[in-house]
Amino acid sequence: MAQQGPRSRVVLDSGEVARAITRMAHEVIEANHGANGLMLLGIPTRGVPLAERLATAIQRAGEGPVSVGRLDITMYRDDLRQQPTRQVGRTSLPGSVDEATVVLVDDVLFSGRSVAAALDALKELGRPHAVRLAVLVDRGHRQLPIRADHVGKNLPTAANERVGVRLDEVDGVTEVTISSAPGAEDSEQGDGE
Repeated sequence: MAQQGPRSRVVLDSGEVARAITRMAHEVIEANHGANGLMLLGIPTRGVPLAERLATAIQRAGEGPVSVGRLDITMYRDDLRQQPTRQVGRTSLPGSVDEATVVLVDDVLFSGRSVAAALDALKELGRPHAVRLAVLVDRGHRQLPIRADHVGKNLPTAANERVGVRLDEVDGVTEVTISSAPGAEDSEQGDGE
């Protein structure tokens, strides 16, 4: 008997992703009382274009320009020993993180390990006034005590399901999918863990 491939279904299309980002932008503005002192740092890969989209949505809401950068977490991951051949990216900051309100942006919040690595990386760069977390999808199954401040969509999932975030800037299409394969082992879910 041939093994059946993963079944995938779209749970957010490009319009729904855009609305989720707009809603998150308003939440960020409200929590920060405007955009002053705000710095958005995307966690590669898909957190970077999400941070850029979030900054654009904040500007569209009538706030001034928002600083956007990327925070490479490769060397701070707790699974480096199991996967030592990871390619190190680069961190690109739009300025000092000292006294800024930093919003870490990622695509999927799963175990919380990627965010923990991002917090470790951020500590070496300075001392922000505050650090918040914005994710497009929170799928549950946390292994660390980490919670997102701004969530585009909560998607409760089973352990054998995989959440896929695809963005035009990286993949040529924007959508969020859930796929499952009978008996599939849970592996890395998108970029966020």
